[in-house]
Amino acid sequence: MNRILILLPLALLATVPRAQQPKPRVAFVNVDTLVKAMPNNAAYVKVMTQADTDLKAKRAAIQTLAAKASASGSAADRQAVTKAQQAYTTLQADYTKKLQTAFAPLSTKLNAAVAQAAKANGFAIVMDEKVAAQTQLVLYADKGTSLTAAVQKLLK
Repeated sequence: MNRILILLPLALLATVPRAQQPKPRVAFVNVDTLVKAMPNNAAYVKVMTQADTDLKAKRAAIQTLAAKASASGSAADRQAVTKAQQAYTTLQADYTKKLQTAFAPLSTKLNAAVAQAAKANGFAIVMDEKVAAQTQLVLYADKGTSLTAAVQKLLK
């Protein structure tokens, strides 16, 4: 009998429910929309538009040269494609640096607004919608996980 009285409290302690940690919630933001809605974004938008236009033209030129090179098979045409690809890579690197420089003043405000909105709405992780979609990191997300509107209100 004494043995049961000693073991009973130990058994009860072993079965006490433990507090479970809540699962972290994931949210998404559309960074392009937020940047366009930010004040003082003109420099960044200008560089982004210029980069899109110039790089699109270079890609079209490369495709034209590649089609010509595959049709003719000449070494000169293949060399022209290689040079065009190298020029594209250089131009892309230049625009990446320009975009990073233009985005720097916007990023601190944007990151602070995203963090504030995430904390206020109980989200632990926030991802860029565009990146998640392009990398196929996320296959489905409910519209209720978008923080874009909440962040947009904070930025104004």
